[in-house]
Amino acid sequence: MSGYENYQVSRNKAHRGINLFNKSRNFNKSSNKTDKLMHGIGIWASYYRSNPHRFAKEYLGITLKLFQVILIFMMNYSNYFMYLASRGQGKTFLTSIYCVIRCILWPETKIVVASGNMKQAREVIEKISDLRINSPNLAREISDLSTSANDPKVEFHNGSWIKVVASNEGARSKRANCIIVDEFRMVDLNIINKVLRKFLTAPRQPKYLNKPEYSHLQERNKEIYLSSAWYQFHWSWIKLKAYVKSMTLGKNYFICGLPYQLAIKESLLMKEQVLDEMSEDDFDPTAFSMEMGCLFFGESEKAFFKLDDIQKCRTVVKPFYPLTPIEFSKVKDKRKKSTKQDGEIRIIGVDVAMMGGEENDNTIFTCMRLLPNGENYSKQVPYLESMLGAHSEKQAVRLKQIFYDFEADYVAMDTSGNGISLYDDCSRILYDEERDVEYPAWTAMNNDEMKNRALDKNALPIIFSIKVTKAELNHEIAMNLKTSFEKRSLKLLVGDSIGREHLVEKLSYNSKSVEDQVNLMKPYIQTTILVNEMVNLEYEIRSGYVKLMEVGRSRKDRYSSLAYCNYFAKYLETKLKKNDDYDFQFFYN
Repeated sequence: MSGYENYQVSRNKAHRGINLFNKSRNFNKSSNKTDKLMHGIGIWASYYRSNPHRFAKEYLGITLKLFQVILIFMMNYSNYFMYLASRGQGKTFLTSIYCVIRCILWPETKIVVASGNMKQAREVIEKISDLRINSPNLAREISDLSTSANDPKVEFHNGSWIKVVASNEGARSKRANCIIVDEFRMVDLNIINKVLRKFLTAPRQPKYLNKPEYSHLQERNKEIYLSSAWYQFHWSWIKLKAYVKSMTLGKNYFICGLPYQLAIKESLLMKEQVLDEMSEDDFDPTAFSMEMGCLFFGESEKAFFKLDDIQKCRTVVKPFYPLTPIEFSKVKDKRKKSTKQDGEIRIIGVDVAMMGGEENDNTIFTCMRLLPNGENYSKQVPYLESMLGAHSEKQAVRLKQIFYDFEADYVAMDTSGNGISLYDDCSRILYDEERDVEYPAWTAMNNDEMKNRALDKNALPIIFSIKVTKAELNHEIAMNLKTSFEKRSLKLLVGDSIGREHLVEKLSYNSKSVEDQVNLMKPYIQTTILVNEMVNLEYEIRSGYVKLMEVGRSRKDRYSSLAYCNYFAKYLETKLKKNDDYDFQFFYN
């Protein structure tokens, strides 16, 4: 029978000595608890520095999707990083996660975030503020956080910090180990090169560099650029190609563009939402391919209008807005002070469509100001409006609303085809139920046939009739507009982002309702669609004349409306040079 000694526990069996072969190995030879702790911290810090995505999950409690894991890893690995993202991918959220990971794992890290405007750059700080609510470990790491407009920042107990700067000359003298430029295409290249990149004058200086055996482990500073795609004429396209070349040569560069399909796959964007947007009648395929498809756009070799010429003319900041029904009711019985300058003429160009639908054009109203400049006019377009599938009488009422709100003098329209219906409605007295106003009848100023067509013999000679039926006239209209852009005598509204900044500053845009914000942005958005329409127009020469053609689903209704305005303006300019009454019948076609 087995004895009691056979059931002894190990500690009793070793009372006369330790069996070295049974004892577990102790890899930490230090007997000092502090040394043991620091040794463990060093191992984990090294591990997490090599695996920042695991640090996000295991320490911060943030679960990342696969593409986010890859991007976080490459942000950490690359010295130069560029990420082109479609809407809905959460690049600000991802950037915020990277910033806190870098600041926690690399003490005394200095990160500067810049963008086209301070509000956008400040969103990184706001995201970090949201993240710490659900991450106790992150909250413990942060010593101070401010989302104020004056001094947005995040400070950590280990000496690291994240600060936001304005993208202008006033941001000089900052120092950083990492710069992050969000929506970098909106930042001036000179600011990036002469201000932001100059922040990276000195790398991080950890104490181990003082030891000779580690002095060669100097860290590199980092540059991170984030944006959606844009036009190929822009400097960001050249920057992109430089990154691609450097990455393919094996340098420590990384660049990727992730389109909207990825956001749909990862359930960050709804497929139905994208399909609805693409089915809208004012859908702009060019803007969609840039914003959602991560594709830089450049006009084709057959493009008649050059994008660079048009973009240089987008300098008008302040738009015009027709009165809303409520605004009109307040000024209806009051004498309105004129907003015109001395000698200024205002005209509205109209391209007419009677049928709505995916394959049909819109009726477009384009407002143009002609400001005297010696023997020429400086032309500005502060407003465009589209109207889909409405009856000709309804279009005529809307045209007259805009005409009198804009204090216009003339209307230029094509009175052939669909335009004849609109002309007929404009040539009679119309009652506006919405405003409770009766508008006088209009008639042509330059065409006896069209004058006689007006039933009201007291109709005002306001309409400049254009019969766009001949190749010669189409050629002249197109060439006049092209020349205006090349000479920069025609100015359009600025881009959407600059326009939004103007609205924030002047009209308290951020405090408005969503509906009001949309209405305020419409003139800028319509102008962008106009630009995209024009650069998508291709041309060919037929019998010595230029003929413009749409490509694919693109349209040219906004182009036509603007072109009619510009064509009429040229002849008014001729009148200005002659300084006498001009016979409008002379240029009837």
